[in-house]
Amino acid sequence: MTTGNLLPRNSTRAIEVGSTIIGAGNPIVVQSMCATSTRDIDLTSQQVQTLADAGAKVVRLAVDSRKEAQAALEIAARVEANLCIDLQENWRLAQILAPGVAKIRYNPGHLHHHERSIDWREKVRRIASWAAEGDTALRIGVNCGSVDPAMKEAWPADDSISPMVTSALEHAEFLDSIGFERYVVSLKDSDPNLVIEANRRFAEQRPEVPLHLGVTEAGLPPDGIIKTRIAFEQLVSRGIGDTVRVSLTLPNPQKSQEVTVGHEILEDISQGRVRSVVHYQGEGPNIISCPSCSRVENEAFVELAQQGKQMSSQFSQHDITIAVMGCRVNGPGETDDADLGLWCAPSFVNLKRGSESLGSFPYDQILQRLQQEIEALIGQRGSTQ
Repeated sequence: MTTGNLLPRNSTRAIEVGSTIIGAGNPIVVQSMCATSTRDIDLTSQQVQTLADAGAKVVRLAVDSRKEAQAALEIAARVEANLCIDLQENWRLAQILAPGVAKIRYNPGHLHHHERSIDWREKVRRIASWAAEGDTALRIGVNCGSVDPAMKEAWPADDSISPMVTSALEHAEFLDSIGFERYVVSLKDSDPNLVIEANRRFAEQRPEVPLHLGVTEAGLPPDGIIKTRIAFEQLVSRGIGDTVRVSLTLPNPQKSQEVTVGHEILEDISQGRVRSVVHYQGEGPNIISCPSCSRVENEAFVELAQQGKQMSSQFSQHDITIAVMGCRVNGPGETDDADLGLWCAPSFVNLKRGSESLGSFPYDQILQRLQQEIEALIGQRGSTQ
């Protein structure tokens, strides 16, 4: 698909990612991410190929152990696709992966979890060195729920954008300083308005750096599609963005819908079929749920998100944000800003009210307890008005 050629674009660097080029006026690249376990080589290879056949020029896998790294390399050898590896907390795995994949994404906030005695600059220096030796690209992936702790503390609590943008700028500047320019940047949030503002700010200061766009934890269709569409329309129409991902909570067999929707949104933008509104101001409960990906530890998470949305619809007159996260990577931090948060472990669900933990509950009991907490929250708000 060549809709990217019809859209106004910032003049960005050309970044080679396997057999595709991101930036420099090339068509906007649609990406996706596997929902299968990376350790399951056969199933994941099949899903990678399905996503690639649907039009994903880059497909991402999550890796957090040597076993998963070796599995990812075998998958890369089997499929005809450009693989991007999503490093979790073990940054040293980049050395194993770089020779066999097209791109590695690291999260600046996760560099502080392992080997804290090593400065983040030294970690990035080594990651970049391995990437250069392995002929692979990098993505600096800044996420709202896992920002560098020191960066977050430097800004007021109600300013979530500045820490993200500053962190991305700092890492981009450092990579440039060591002579590594083969990188893309992403700044993601579950609120499309914050995604718009964060990427706009970064693009103003570093217009030559290719940007990967996405609304993280956009949630279930159709709401997740609407949130994503609003962000893409406002950014792509301004020439911002060289590659995109639509992050939807979907069952495994429907995963390629992310790719289809991504192409449809870009086609609509190129033809001028866009919404007139800039801000997403949904009424009633706002269900934030992370995309089904290979980090999810229990596939029942997708059904739980669907059931939570259905149950909360009875509270349509109340503005409540409920976050449903499928893994330990995003769950603990990215539920903090929601009124109520669920993050799913293999056999139980952790329930939170803001940053306060309310305990862990079996999957077959969590919806009843969630409803009780929603009713209590509404009652509390009513008593203070």
